Amino acid sequence: MANHFSALKRARQTETRTARNRANTSQFRTALRKFRQALESGDAAQAQSQFSATVSMIDKAVRKGVIHKNTAARYKSRLSKRAATK
Repeated sequence: MANHFSALKRARQTETRTARNRANTSQFRTALRKFRQALESGDAAQAQSQFSATVSMIDKAVRKGVIHKNTAARYKSRLSKRAATK
């Protein structure tokens, strides 16, 4: 374990940031999973409302630094294509 005050503080900060990043990633993946489940259920209205929530969560993930903006664009493109076919 670290002995210097600065190293102890850095360890505390890392713990906090790790928890925050893990929560943001989990929310992002959950939104994707819910949208995919809505698509599989066949309910077009639910899929459309879930699509907008998912796109919002993707944009939030970019702002939080969970994913890169090009990755987000790729996700949104593919999800919109899947939403349009249902």
